[in-house]
Amino acid sequence: MGIHLKTARDHIRRAPFQALAAIFVLTLTFFVTTVLAVLVYSSGQVLRYFETRPQIIAFLKNDITGEQISQLTEKLDNDNRIKETKYVTKEEALEIYKEATSDNPLLSELVSPSIFPASLEFSVTDLSHAQEVIDEVKKEQIVETVGFTASLGGEQSLPEVVERLRKVTWYLRLGGGTFAAILASTSFLVLVVIIGMRMTTRRTEIEILDLIGATPGFIRGPIILEAIIYVLVGVITGWLAAFLIVLYSTPSILAYFGEIPILPKDTLGLFSIFGIILSVELFTGFILALGGSILAVSRVKKN
Repeated sequence: MGIHLKTARDHIRRAPFQALAAIFVLTLTFFVTTVLAVLVYSSGQVLRYFETRPQIIAFLKNDITGEQISQLTEKLDNDNRIKETKYVTKEEALEIYKEATSDNPLLSELVSPSIFPASLEFSVTDLSHAQEVIDEVKKEQIVETVGFTASLGGEQSLPEVVERLRKVTWYLRLGGGTFAAILASTSFLVLVVIIGMRMTTRRTEIEILDLIGATPGFIRGPIILEAIIYVLVGVITGWLAAFLIVLYSTPSILAYFGEIPILPKDTLGLFSIFGIILSVELFTGFILALGGSILAVSRVKKN
């Protein structure tokens, strides 16, 4: 292994511009791939947030008892499609109104708790259940009307909203995967071309090694190691550049998106995501290096 590594380093030093070309293409490939992987993760988080976050508000009639409220609350709590059920009294509804109109205090002074209905607020575990839950809650005797706080166009457009979000995520994954595949294919071809050029210039040396009985593994060893060095440098450089950019941008991104968990707020969670991405990219890079070097060697030997 030591002699193979030394030989690979010597070959890189003899043709530095070819090495830089291969490393540049690989760095660009894995930089873009890392960014796309983060975007796919973030789009999935956004979709999950909008599928579970929107609040359904069941406004209650005035002539109801505490026992009726408790029964409906318990019923909602026991429904596995529903989470985070909360009872809002008339007084609490007034406080919410005052907070929403804090820029115009006069509006708050003109109202009293009696004009606000009590309500039950809850969210669903999956936005696809929202429409059926709304229809069921509407049938409850103590419910006056049902509202939806997602600001997504009302309950009539609910299926369209879910479908739109899923399409955006699907297109991002498909487009990102296709672009990453094109870049990976380009990197593979660059490796094949550069390794093939190296093999052509060393044809006499390879023929001599073959004549004196050198094994195919001994001949291919330095070539495969050279390709692996290119890939390792490209993967780590591209991944590190993307990681530093995302790490530096994360506070601003989190502040902009607010409650939407587009990226982990803790450093450990962010490191975990990028660690998984790096592992996948190293494995992919190893396959590219191995396949590209073997293909280049076989093509040169045929010629």
